[in-house]
Amino acid sequence: MTMKSLTLTIVALLVAITQLTAQTAQKLSSNNNSKKMNTTAQSEHYTFKLSDKVSRQKVTFKNRYGITLTGDLYLPKNAGTEKLAALAISGPFGAVKEQSSGLYANQMAECGFAAIAFDPSYTGESGGEPRNVASPDINTEDFSAAIDFLGFQKNVDRDKIGIIGICGWAGFALNATAVDKRVKAVATTSMYDMTRVMSKGYNDVVTPEQRTKILEDLSQQRWKDAENKTYATSSNNLPEKLTGNEPRFVKDYFDYYKTPRGFHSRSINSNASWTATNSLSFMNMPILTYIKEISPRPILLIAGENAHSRYFSEDIFKMAAEPKELMIIPNAVHVDLYDKIDVIPFDKLESFFKQNLK
Repeated sequence: MTMKSLTLTIVALLVAITQLTAQTAQKLSSNNNSKKMNTTAQSEHYTFKLSDKVSRQKVTFKNRYGITLTGDLYLPKNAGTEKLAALAISGPFGAVKEQSSGLYANQMAECGFAAIAFDPSYTGESGGEPRNVASPDINTEDFSAAIDFLGFQKNVDRDKIGIIGICGWAGFALNATAVDKRVKAVATTSMYDMTRVMSKGYNDVVTPEQRTKILEDLSQQRWKDAENKTYATSSNNLPEKLTGNEPRFVKDYFDYYKTPRGFHSRSINSNASWTATNSLSFMNMPILTYIKEISPRPILLIAGENAHSRYFSEDIFKMAAEPKELMIIPNAVHVDLYDKIDVIPFDKLESFFKQNLK
């Protein structure tokens, strides 16, 4: 992300290095807020309260690349012996399962679903080296690996499995649903198409000449990484402190990731940084080419009325085949759908999946 004008240089940095979500390579300062966050952000810290109607169990499973993923399995305590419909949940881009995805899983388990919130490959408690790198292919596969896991649970009906993707992982959720026919329904909130935004910038402002310059810079960075035998980190991140001149969405990201509201020590967006060359594969692999192949399975796209990312959901809605639904939440911004229970339409998510996972 950048708080400077979109000159050629800044656009190049914006697209090629920042991942266009709130990323931070800076450690928290020693001010009072930072001390409070470091005190609470222990390994078992969650940014939400576990429902007394839900149980949570840490689990591991492997994707088809052999990477061990770590997740939390949420189950309704009053489920009895009946097999449950299930949901695989991940996101936002650069977050961990103790943040938004866990909150969603907690709420959906309250509604009677088995739900797994997981850390994607190379992040959080999941495996993979190097750390803090993303991949359009591998992160799509992560959702299918979660489907594998759910399908082998004795209390889960493997013919009733859906996906929820949040922010950047919403694009991967749609991509996984297109290719994995075991997924019966998919819902997204505050969707990003990370391949589009990294290759074209916000609102597709990057020119072919700018794209070439970005790729030239990334190619040169590979020489440096190879020589140093390590991977440089992104240098354009959320500020440690706000000046008041930032765009609204930067302030919103800061308010979630850098304050006790959403901070987690393992979250890339809170306390680390993506690698500088992370965007290379995203620049060349549009993930939603086959969006129409989700049909006849249903899609629910949820976005905030005032979200800077709203156009992603609207464009996918136009591209997708029926059945599909676009739900715009009045007055909401992008991060409102991360954790605001009174804003996130969990009643709609419940009815959508109960209708379509049967």
